[in-house]
Amino acid sequence: MAILHQKDIQKILDSDIYKPMSIQTVSEYDFLLRNRHNEAMKEVLRFIAETDVYIAVGQVARERKFCYAQAVERERNIFHASDLRHPCIARAVGNDLHMKEGSNVIFLTGANMAGKSTWMKSIGIGMYMAHIGFPVAAADMVFSVREGIFSSINVADNIALGYSHFYAEVVRVRDAAQAAATGEHLLLMFDELFKGTNVKDAYDGTLAVTQGFSEYNNCLFIVSTHIIEVGEALKDLPNVQFRFMPTVLEGNVPRYTYTLQEGITEDRQGMMIIENEGIIDLINKM
Repeated sequence: MAILHQKDIQKILDSDIYKPMSIQTVSEYDFLLRNRHNEAMKEVLRFIAETDVYIAVGQVARERKFCYAQAVERERNIFHASDLRHPCIARAVGNDLHMKEGSNVIFLTGANMAGKSTWMKSIGIGMYMAHIGFPVAAADMVFSVREGIFSSINVADNIALGYSHFYAEVVRVRDAAQAAATGEHLLLMFDELFKGTNVKDAYDGTLAVTQGFSEYNNCLFIVSTHIIEVGEALKDLPNVQFRFMPTVLEGNVPRYTYTLQEGITEDRQGMMIIENEGIIDLINKM
């Protein structure tokens, strides 16, 4: 930087910081740095701060074996990743993801605690980090630039607005639909759609929303659900991929592999988990 070659700045750089300085010298240096060369010094400090961030990010990427994703044109509408995982989970299990035009919808099923929500969060975090140029928790990743990310994961009610959990979900889906209708290239992720309502409405709503969003070939859409019957009604759609997180039973104890497989699961371990925790026995003893 040119500022470092200024004679008065060079005088400061040549000073021995381990020797005492007079008040007059300190005042002179203070004037030079904070007044005469104020803007230039701000640039130096910004450069140092950015370099520090880049070094830290690079070290994390190297130590944790993250990759830098490759961005391609939004019109290609692709999202490929190998060994994509959650960056905040130690020894996280990675999975592969392959989405493209004509195969841009993933219908994800799996039992409770099988890993569906964490997998979807991994996808969202990976896509966001890739867009800001940060390393991604994956072996490699290629993505089409998105104009927005919409998600419905861990949606809470809103007492201030008078929104129930179900209505908060509906509003989130409505906002996503309005954005998709403009023709924008989006990533849309809905986890356990409409779980805040009865099973019949949740089935009808999940089916209708998935069918509707599947028609937007410029978007990438991922939906998870416990209502596996919806999958049967979607099998005629050519652009839907069916994936599930399996559960392995060891006696009456479920074990989760967190490894994505092709198809629709038949796993239903909710009642087993309730019984394993002794809830029914505790209630009956009252």
